Amino acid sequence: MKRKLLLSAAIPLVIIAATVVYFVFDPSLSALFPKCLFLMLTGFKCPGCGSQRAIHQLIHLNIVGALQYNALMTCAIPYILLLFAGKIVQRIRPASTWPYRIQTPAIIMSILVIVIVFWITRNIWGF
Repeated sequence: MKRKLLLSAAIPLVIIAATVVYFVFDPSLSALFPKCLFLMLTGFKCPGCGSQRAIHQLIHLNIVGALQYNALMTCAIPYILLLFAGKIVQRIRPASTWPYRIQTPAIIMSILVIVIVFWITRNIWGF
């Protein structure tokens, strides 16, 4: 029980700390942030390339800039937040079914297809 309570308290603190770091430091200028190994080895962008810079732009409320760095990650944030909310609802009300309806096999396969299409098209058209 203590471990769950400690973890529940630590997660928001880590999120706040990460938000402060991404607010203060620009990933495109700071050596603090890791560079994409896939991009360095192949010259091609992976689906996650630009995510750190997009997060920095979102924290500064620059949605257009975030979309330019990584549109997929920027557009996926509402779904990711919905998944987190679903986990919280599952803990509070285990009988609730809506958290399971947002992560069906069809949705997961659709997301996989979207990621693959994004990966290919961003390397063809350079976005």
